[in-house]
Amino acid sequence: MATRGRTGDGAPASPPLRADAARNRAQVLAAAREAFRESGTAAPLDEVARRAGVNIATLYRRFPDRQALIRQVVVDAFTLVLDAARAAADASRADAPSALENFMMTLVHQRDMLVLPLIGGPPISDDEVMELQRGINTALEELLDVARADGTIRADVTGLDLITSAAMVCRPLPYLPVEEATALATRHVRVFLDGLRPAVSRELPPGPTFEDFAAHLRQ
Repeated sequence: MATRGRTGDGAPASPPLRADAARNRAQVLAAAREAFRESGTAAPLDEVARRAGVNIATLYRRFPDRQALIRQVVVDAFTLVLDAARAAADASRADAPSALENFMMTLVHQRDMLVLPLIGGPPISDDEVMELQRGINTALEELLDVARADGTIRADVTGLDLITSAAMVCRPLPYLPVEEATALATRHVRVFLDGLRPAVSRELPPGPTFEDFAAHLRQ
C-alpha cells in the first residue's frame, strides 16, 4: 500500500494537487498579481476570482483569506529571485560580471512575477519568507566574494545593494508599453552595472546592513 510522503521535519507532506486544482491555483495567483499591480493589495477578491475564471468559493478553497493569497504571491516572488541568485552565484566562478548581469536581466524579464513586494503591500514576516530573503542575500554575497577577489566589481558593494537596485529597476512604470519598459529597464541595468566597476567608482555613503533591512520588514 502506498504511503504519503513526509517533509524534512517528519511531518506528513501535503498530497499533490490534482491537475485541475493546480491549474485553478496557478490562475488565481496570476490574476492576483495582475490585480495587485493595478489596484494594490486591497483589490477585491471577487475581482481576482473573476479574472482567474473561477468562482469565489474556489479561490477561498485554495487561499482562506486575503493574507494567505498575498503571502503566496510574495513567496513565489522570492523563490524566483532565490533561484536566479543561486544560478548567478554558481556562474560567477567563470564570469562574475556576466553572472550579475544575467541575474538582473532575469528579474527584468520576470518582473510580472515580482509584483509583490515591488509595489509594496503589508510586510510578510514569517519564517519561510525571512529564510528566502536570507538565502537571496547569501547567494549574492557569494557572487560578490568572487567578483571582489578577481577585481571586477568594487569592494564596497553589498548583496543588499544588488537586491534593492534590482527592485527599483523592475518596478512597473504606469502607462508604458511592455517593450519600452523592458528597453528602459535594460538601459538602467547597464548603467548600474557600469557603476560597479572599480575604475569609475567613488566612495559610497554608509548604507543599511541586510540585518537592519530584515528587522524593518518584520515590524
